[in-house]
Amino acid sequence: MEFAGLTIEIALFLFTIAIIAGFLDTLAGGGGLLTLPALMMSGIPPLVALGTNKLQSCVGAGTASVMMLRNRRVRWHQVKELMPAAFIGSAIGTIIVQFVNTAALTFIIPVVISVIGIYFLVTPTVDAENKPAKVSTLGYRNFVVPLIGCYDGILGPGTGSFFTLAGRALRGQKFLEATAIAKTLNFSTNIASLIVFLFAGQVIWLVGITMMFGQLIGAWLGSHCLFKIPINYLRYLVVIMCFGMLAKYITT
Repeated sequence: MEFAGLTIEIALFLFTIAIIAGFLDTLAGGGGLLTLPALMMSGIPPLVALGTNKLQSCVGAGTASVMMLRNRRVRWHQVKELMPAAFIGSAIGTIIVQFVNTAALTFIIPVVISVIGIYFLVTPTVDAENKPAKVSTLGYRNFVVPLIGCYDGILGPGTGSFFTLAGRALRGQKFLEATAIAKTLNFSTNIASLIVFLFAGQVIWLVGITMMFGQLIGAWLGSHCLFKIPINYLRYLVVIMCFGMLAKYITT
């Protein structure tokens, strides 16, 4: 699909947002809180914005996943059963969203972004200590992960953060461990959703490829900073960027 309204200024804007989003997504999740509103602010219809967002976010999530696995921050045995579950959930969610009224998405997406931003604002900083698991391995794989994957297929913003919080709260993972695992699951959901959007013809390739290069740069930088930046700083960074983009989206 082509986008007649793509100018150099818009391309540079989306490229820059993709760098920031790739960086933030690798650190704390929430990159979609920036890229999705940015795409819609650029005049792209909601459903096409969702599809194009998946194209560019696959690169960021994929880069982060490779870095996490290569640096042994994540072990393959930890995610080999969770990634297919996330993939299936996301595919189902993406199929569902094809039948949703796009006018409803125009209203729903800002609301979801607002809720997620407020949640991160009022949620206390997560510590790094282990806690007992509240959900069994089977329950987490068969219900929690596919459910978050389904959300990613339908909307997407904050999915990486949801995976991190779920791993932390329900499986008792350390915060940074949960963050690293979340990258691989988010990559799986992005790929599944992208496949469905491609079949539906809801992707603008030129825009997506432009942002893919930005995501690659941001994810590479983020993967080198993940274990060096204080967790509390990451949370506030996501909140600031979230509400900044939301304000711009509303006033456009």
